[in-house]
Amino acid sequence: MDEPIKDKINEFITVWVRDPRIKKEDSWHSYVDYEICVHTNSMCFTKKTSCVRRRYREFAWLRQRLQDNAVLISLPEFPSKSPFFSANNGQHVEHRRQGLQEFLEKVLKINILLSDSRLHLFLQTQLDPTEIEACVSGQTEYTVADAVHRHATSTRRFPVEEA
Repeated sequence: MDEPIKDKINEFITVWVRDPRIKKEDSWHSYVDYEICVHTNSMCFTKKTSCVRRRYREFAWLRQRLQDNAVLISLPEFPSKSPFFSANNGQHVEHRRQGLQEFLEKVLKINILLSDSRLHLFLQTQLDPTEIEACVSGQTEYTVADAVHRHATSTRRFPVEEA
């Protein structure tokens, strides 16, 4: 006899990489950062909505850490660093933005990666990579969940969530 099929909520994770902004480091150097917004009903995420800003080298850091922790998984393609990239060239910036969005969309479809705390801290806090590593290795006074909650309450762009 067939077993009854359990009614399961369809989980979704939606991610947008948008709103590129040029930031000046000094009079000679600038970079582009991108807003990453996540909306989900997945039980893998502490907060169901969040927005953070990240630059290309932070995405590259994330990809390397995910690869280090999931050696047997082939990670999605990542837009390469181009010596000819210009923050003032809208076409370059848009091409990179699209590549970063596709990268995150594919990463979020790999179930094993959803358990990586670095991914959650990258997507849902403004901690820099050094602070993320410290948090993940237990060298901070706060947990991963604390960090996500703290960021979510300090940058409200969405309605308050019920616990």
